[in-house]
Amino acid sequence: MSEEKLQVYDESKVKTLSSLEHIRMRPGMYIGRMGDGSHPDDGIYILLKEVIDNSIDEFIVGSGKKIDIAIDGRQITVRDYGRGIPLGKLVECVSQINTGAKFNTDVFQFSVGLNGVGTKAVNSLSESFTVISYREKKFKRADFKLGKLLKEQGGTANEPDGTYVTFVPDEQMFPKFKFDFEYVEKRIWLYAFLNSGLVLNFNNKKFVSKNGLKDLIETEVGEEKLYNTIYYQDKTLEFAFCHTPNYGENYYSFVNGQYTNDGGTHLSAFKEGILKAINEFSGKNYEASDVRNGIVGTVSIKLKDPIFESQTKNKLGNTDIRAWIVNAVKQAVLNYLHRHLPEAEVIINKINLNEEVRKDIQAIKKQSKEKARKMALKIPNLRDCKYHLGDKKGENSMLFLTEGQSAAGSMVNSRDVYTQAIFSLRGKPLNCHGEKFEKLYDNEELYYIMQALAIEEDIENLRYGKVVIATDADVDGLHIRNLLITFFLTYFEQLVLSGHLYIFETPLFRVRNKAKTIYCYTEEERDASVKELGERSLEITRFKGLGEISPSEFGQFIGEDIRLIKVTLEHMRDVPNMLEFYMGKNTPERRDYIMVNLI
Repeated sequence: MSEEKLQVYDESKVKTLSSLEHIRMRPGMYIGRMGDGSHPDDGIYILLKEVIDNSIDEFIVGSGKKIDIAIDGRQITVRDYGRGIPLGKLVECVSQINTGAKFNTDVFQFSVGLNGVGTKAVNSLSESFTVISYREKKFKRADFKLGKLLKEQGGTANEPDGTYVTFVPDEQMFPKFKFDFEYVEKRIWLYAFLNSGLVLNFNNKKFVSKNGLKDLIETEVGEEKLYNTIYYQDKTLEFAFCHTPNYGENYYSFVNGQYTNDGGTHLSAFKEGILKAINEFSGKNYEASDVRNGIVGTVSIKLKDPIFESQTKNKLGNTDIRAWIVNAVKQAVLNYLHRHLPEAEVIINKINLNEEVRKDIQAIKKQSKEKARKMALKIPNLRDCKYHLGDKKGENSMLFLTEGQSAAGSMVNSRDVYTQAIFSLRGKPLNCHGEKFEKLYDNEELYYIMQALAIEEDIENLRYGKVVIATDADVDGLHIRNLLITFFLTYFEQLVLSGHLYIFETPLFRVRNKAKTIYCYTEEERDASVKELGERSLEITRFKGLGEISPSEFGQFIGEDIRLIKVTLEHMRDVPNMLEFYMGKNTPERRDYIMVNLI
């Protein structure tokens, strides 16, 4: 390489960013994804969460029974009635990283915010941010813009103690963002379930739970539960569970109010405690899968020093808490079973039924041993990647379920071989709605998908961080998408509930002239691109299928700018009716629905 092309590397090239500058330059490190509000994990909802978390921490320590939340257009306001931020440290607490009382366990024993980052990130990523603290009839106010202090003032105020925060997310960081109140309300309901007695007012709508996590299970399951929900609560542990007639097991786990959608030590200890209690009560040695099949449970713990496996706090890593949780859950469940013998009998009957089903499936498994032996060497139609979930570099691993060989061809040639795997379907998969679990072993393709994902026993062994459905944007492609979603909801509902299932978005149009090419995902984007480039010498291509996009083009759509839509569920109880309507045999009702909506 010639000297002229070498970059000069000296002291002038070394930069030191302030903490708030670093947040703006690398926002993903602090709040995950950015987005425009169309997804429940988009950054604007994380900003709201960070502010509410501070108010929740006040309630946890016994200060403040109410939180007022308002969203007016792009502006968010949160007012709690806790102790209020100490007036002399107000500015530092919302603008200097590693500043806060969460490091002092005498003040906050069980808090979600551990690193003194949350509110600072909100401040830095907001075009305007105002905080007011009220303490003992005095107040302190600070106004910021993009994290930089504009002014501060103080004085006396006839206001109850607490903290008031109002901010507007920066539209440069979150282009064209818009709040979806459905996502906000679901998050607020979780706060209510986790903090029984706390009143949350959102845009004049009241959210309160009298029975904590028991209400969460009742809301999710509805009328499907086989017996009254088992519920327990003490100072540091709260849990609830019941069985339903459905397949699989579903859990909601929390640490200090933080939803850990990938579970962790607390969840595995909770499941172990239930198993030990039932085995001791029955005097038998049931297998874990028989006890848990059909269970819906939730567990929440409060912990002084939680260790999470990532900044997004999806999975708890503390190992020293296992024995304590196992013993506490076991004893609580045992006490309940001895005091409620009719419910205990229903549970044992359900477990016995699970055992019978499992033995039937084992008989089918024996018949497919030869198939499994071949698969140990190679799963047909799977182009695997190097790193998987659980590996150091496997957190972003994903498996694309593609429609046919033509689509797979473009993706295989342009994918990241380290983290992106491809499984090509041979045609339309089986409609699994209403089918028993045994049917899965008769269908070779769905069996291979299950084995590729390693979820036959438990989704804790899931090999990929994301399972991505990648089909054409036509009627057949949408049908295959629905069949795959039905497959996962029927047999592996927890994979969907824990946020691992996604839809892959590819451009519908390519608009280009000799100077520029624009890829468009909607007709509106296409029309805007035509207007931008002008109609002279313009080429507009409509992509019908993934196979029509060349590998050289495809690379940019599955790289850093990949567009994925997470498949989400409002409530578990909605699944049976939803699948029956869309995938069942109610042809006249569905036909009428389609005709009305087409018109």
